[in-house]
Amino acid sequence: MAPVTLYTKTYCGYSKRAKALLSDKGVDFEDIDVTEDEARFTEMVERTGGGTTVPQIFIAGRHIGGFTELAELDERGELDTLQDGESPAASQ
Repeated sequence: MAPVTLYTKTYCGYSKRAKALLSDKGVDFEDIDVTEDEARFTEMVERTGGGTTVPQIFIAGRHIGGFTELAELDERGELDTLQDGESPAASQ
């Protein structure tokens, strides 16, 4: 399975929805809470090329965007490719 990393904030509804969607699909993920962690927030902004909203989601090291893009991958059936270790195409 491709590694999945989420940068989230505890009070963010979209972060909660992204984690729930992945959990429901049985996808393991690393949750990096940037709520009060300035260093990790800066890391997130650098990794995304300027993204300051959460969640910011990476699949197999590739930035796919936020919850909306994750949900679109799921709707197209591409999120299921994680189970096979494939990296879905970014929806940009």
